Amino acid sequence: MIQTEKVQPISNQLMEDVGMNWHTDSDGTPYITDEIVPVTEAEAEAYYLAANELYDLYVEAAQYVIDNDLFFELDIPFNLINPIKRSWDNDERHIYGRFDLAGGIDGLPIKLIEFNADTPTSLFETSVVQWALLKANGMNEDKQFNNVYQAIGNSFRRMITGEAEPDTFNDHYNYQNILFSCLSNLPEDESTTRFLQQIASEAGFQTDFCYMHEVGFQEQEGIFNPEGTRFDYWFKLYPWEEIALQNDGIVGILDDISRNGVATILNPAYTLIFQSKGIMKILYDLFPDSPYLLETRSEPLQGKKQVAKKMFGREGANTTILDATGKVLHSIGGEYERYRTIYQEYAPMAKDAQGRTYQAGVFFAWEGCGLGFRRGGEILDNMSKFVSHRIV
Repeated sequence: MIQTEKVQPISNQLMEDVGMNWHTDSDGTPYITDEIVPVTEAEAEAYYLAANELYDLYVEAAQYVIDNDLFFELDIPFNLINPIKRSWDNDERHIYGRFDLAGGIDGLPIKLIEFNADTPTSLFETSVVQWALLKANGMNEDKQFNNVYQAIGNSFRRMITGEAEPDTFNDHYNYQNILFSCLSNLPEDESTTRFLQQIASEAGFQTDFCYMHEVGFQEQEGIFNPEGTRFDYWFKLYPWEEIALQNDGIVGILDDISRNGVATILNPAYTLIFQSKGIMKILYDLFPDSPYLLETRSEPLQGKKQVAKKMFGREGANTTILDATGKVLHSIGGEYERYRTIYQEYAPMAKDAQGRTYQAGVFFAWEGCGLGFRRGGEILDNMSKFVSHRIV
C-alpha cells in the first residue's frame, strides 16, 4: 500500500496562466490532485530503464510486423499500410510517446499495459504542472524524473541532425518549418499542441498553428496553413486510425504527399503499429521472457485473471476485467466496438489506503524522460486523476 504526501494545490488561476484550462473534471472535482507519490531513486531509474528497453522491443516487433505483413492482426486499416511502410523505410522521427505501466512502486514489478505512441496526452501536466507543484510547495523541483521538455526539444532537433548529438543543431543546418494542428473546441488537445509548438520553436524551427479543418493539402506541393505558407513538417494531434476512417480522400492525398517527398507528417504513420494494442501479442510471442511483458493473446486466456480491450480503445473505454473463470469483474462501455479485442494478463497496480489504483505514465523521446501517475478505479477512465511525484 502506498502512502502519498499531502501538498497545497496550485490555484486554478495559476494553471490557466500557464496554459492548462482542463484542471476541473466534469463532476466539479480537481483533475490535478493535492497529493504527491514519493518515488525512490532506484524506482525512478527502473522506470527509465524499462521505457528504454521496451522501446527497443517495440522497434524489433514493428519490423517483424512489416516483414511478415501482420497488419490485419493489429487491426490496422488497409489504406494506411503504404504510409506506414514508407514512414518506416524513411526512418521518420518519432517525436514522443508515453508508456502506461503497472507496478514500479510498492514493491510491484513493472509491467507494460500499453504504449500511447501516436497522440499521447498528459504531456503538459507531466512536464510543467507537477514541476510547478513542487516549486509552489517549497520543495526541490529538480527532485523529479522529469526531463520531458528538453528531451522533446532534442527529438525535434534530431529531425535535422539524425543520429548526431542534437546540440550540433546550428546555423550549418537548414532551418525548416513545422505546422502544428489539432481539432478545434478541444482545450486539452489545443494546449498540448501549442505546447509542442513552443518546444519546437525553442529548438530552432519556424512554426505555426492552425486547426485541422484549416490545413491545406496538395499532392504535388505539400501542406499549407490558411495564409498559403508551405510547411516541411506537419504535426497533427489526431489519431491515424481516425484519419483512416475519413471519407474525403485525405488518406490518399497524404499518401501522395509522402510519396512525393514534399512534407513529413508527425508522429509518423508507423507509430500506429506501436499504438495498436495488438502489438502486445506480437511482443509476447517474440519476447516471452521479458520481465516487462504480460501474456497477451487474440483469444481469452485460460485460467488467468485478464483484461479484454479493443485494439484502439482509449481512456479505459470498452475495457473488461475478467477473473480466471471468465466472470466479468469490472467493465466500461464505449465507442470502440468496431475494433477487434485482445486479452492481456491482469497486472496488479499499486493501491492506496482508499483502494485507488495508481498507473505510471513514462514519456519517451529518444529515451525515457518523464514520470507521472494516473489514479482511479480498477479501470482507469477519463475521470481518473493526475498525481505528481517527487524523488525521495
